[in-house]
Amino acid sequence: MFIRLSCFPKGEIDSKKIRVEFSLEDMDTSGFQQGATYEQIKKRVMEQTGLKVSFLYISQIKRKCGLEVGQNYNLSKKENAKQPQCPPEKETAIMEALKYFQMI
Repeated sequence: MFIRLSCFPKGEIDSKKIRVEFSLEDMDTSGFQQGATYEQIKKRVMEQTGLKVSFLYISQIKRKCGLEVGQNYNLSKKENAKQPQCPPEKETAIMEALKYFQMI
């Protein structure tokens, strides 16, 4: 592992501009989250099945599988808002993508 700090002329360091570089080659990355992003899952589903899936459908299936899902900040302001449910063919495609990425 190496760390290099970029300094400024005359040995002065601007506290707002310090660039740090390091290599991940020798680091233990086993603690980092395994899996794929929503974009990667969408892309995999499109490539394998030709189906377009939304982030909503992916999060529904992830919840169904007991996987962690981030907080939804795009909540409806309506009191009785209906949320579309993932169709079975898209659910199957998303499940296959999650298996491909070894998330389930």
